[in-house]
Amino acid sequence: MLWKPLVTVLMLSSASASAANATAASITSVPPPYPTFGNIERLGPALNDLLAADATMEKLAEGFNWSEGPIWVQKSGHLLFSDVPENVVYRWHARDGVSVFLRPSGFTGDAYDGREPGSNGLTLDREGRLVLCQHGDRRVARLNPDGKTFTTVAGRYQGGRFNSPNDLCYDRSGNLYFTDPPYGMGPGTMREIEFQGVYRMTPDGTVTLVSSELERPNGLALSPDERTLYVANSHGPRPIIMSFELRGDGKPSPPGVVFFDSTRLVEQGRRGAMDGMKVDQKGNVWATGPGGVLVINAAGKHLGTLLTDRATANCAFAEDGSTLYITADDVLCRIKTRVKGCGF
Repeated sequence: MLWKPLVTVLMLSSASASAANATAASITSVPPPYPTFGNIERLGPALNDLLAADATMEKLAEGFNWSEGPIWVQKSGHLLFSDVPENVVYRWHARDGVSVFLRPSGFTGDAYDGREPGSNGLTLDREGRLVLCQHGDRRVARLNPDGKTFTTVAGRYQGGRFNSPNDLCYDRSGNLYFTDPPYGMGPGTMREIEFQGVYRMTPDGTVTLVSSELERPNGLALSPDERTLYVANSHGPRPIIMSFELRGDGKPSPPGVVFFDSTRLVEQGRRGAMDGMKVDQKGNVWATGPGGVLVINAAGKHLGTLLTDRATANCAFAEDGSTLYITADDVLCRIKTRVKGCGF
């Protein structure tokens, strides 16, 4: 989701390539040794089990418009992440820094009058193919082998086009969960679904509604045993993470319950909203929210925060599973952890 003010509204047309190139020229890959970035807030000794006493965040690159949706590609040892307003997926590799991986990433049409045309959340399917939440094209799509075109994975619910799918994750059975707030819709875009939904798509392509009770469903993640689905609500008046119990077949048992409420942090003036998240193998939730990345245990207790001093969009465990990469507005950074993320 995009929370920083934008200077301009993109009109993607024949002029879009030159605008995107100008933005790309402002991207800076930081050479090693990487500088320290931000701070760590420890609210008790429990965080020491997850982060070493001398752990620090490292800045890897900067100059993005709004960085989002990181995913690690183990086979080739690089990170992919979105810049939503610029309609680009970037690649970061330790050897050569940042480069453009995919453009366009989320809107493939001729004209767009919104602020967030590009891809947002990224993931890999069971075959290792890149799957993207595409704001401008209003769908979840898979990148084809040619590296340029897309195949629609999920585009409609009960005949209506989605608003602008935002984040997504697969379970071990191949079910896809994703959220659908309206952030990618321009003022001239006609809504075809009147609520903001959380959805589940089975491997055979059947899409069902998990919940319509959140005003702005955003980031989401599964617990290690895949019996709980966590969903962030980036709605200013109700900045919460909701949890949904899942039955053995992956279907939800409504209603959801509030897992964590960040209202107090918002009232303290901390920047950012509840957004993307990941879960580690011990069940802790690493959730971007007011102040940076909030570390929350499975009981909903706030253990501490990776303070980034800016609105922070998303994160992903990477490398051997014990390095957390963070997309924090204009910055890409990372930190070494004492715990591995789910899936490693």
